Amino acid sequence: MIEAVRPLLRRPGFVLAVALVAFALLAALAPNLLTSYAPYATSPTDKLIPPNAAHWFGTDELGRDLYTRVVHGSSLSVQAALLAVGIAMAGGLSLGVISGFAGGRIDAVIMRFIDVLLALPGLLLALAIVTAIGFGTLPVAIAVGVGIIPGFARTTRAEVLRVKTLPYVEAARLGGASWTRTLLRHILPNAWGPVAVLATLDFGAAILATAGLSFLGFGAEPPAAEWGTLIANGRHFLMTAPWVSLLPGLFLVGVVFSFNHIARTLEEVQR
Repeated sequence: MIEAVRPLLRRPGFVLAVALVAFALLAALAPNLLTSYAPYATSPTDKLIPPNAAHWFGTDELGRDLYTRVVHGSSLSVQAALLAVGIAMAGGLSLGVISGFAGGRIDAVIMRFIDVLLALPGLLLALAIVTAIGFGTLPVAIAVGVGIIPGFARTTRAEVLRVKTLPYVEAARLGGASWTRTLLRHILPNAWGPVAVLATLDFGAAILATAGLSFLGFGAEPPAAEWGTLIANGRHFLMTAPWVSLLPGLFLVGVVFSFNHIARTLEEVQR
């Protein structure tokens, strides 16, 4: 394990990406360890202060510390992305396993359903779902999760089709192992690698999608500190106080790029 990790530690980009992701996850789990300000405490006398030693990201129009709001907003944004990826994995794995294992008409029906989902623009599908079930962090997470199910389904199906024809799987079947035992013991563990890489990649995409929906006003209501909401709140001050939108936006982009870089690196290692 150590030998496998050591080459990765020689890549500065990978180490930086892991550090930024670790910071975002720590902020989501224990935000009070990273800041001493209250995220909702207003101070009209300190409104729209540029970044300085006391306020690293500056303050917003109500005098709230932006760095603190970004840190506390990590909880909502990361939770929404985790839920979205969890929904996508549960749905995609189920559909992919059934499709790849059953074959025939079942495979054809499931794949046509996946093709229909892929034909719909992801944002349009998410907007339709959010409009149908309501606004808020949970509906946004569900909408984003449904939108990324097809990727997991197709990847899982491809891996199941590949693994189930391998000699050791056929040997297990000839040895009397049931299809359930073969699936759980031999196929899924060996098909998990590409799915795990896709989950890491889609986690960044889920953060970006949930932030986009929050920016449009479909996420948690103010004064919630979701990253997309923070960026939206600052759009009125782009000329006079650009840091209100710019710094939360740069942090969001950094986290998304970090997840993507980690996923790509893991994909290279698997090859």
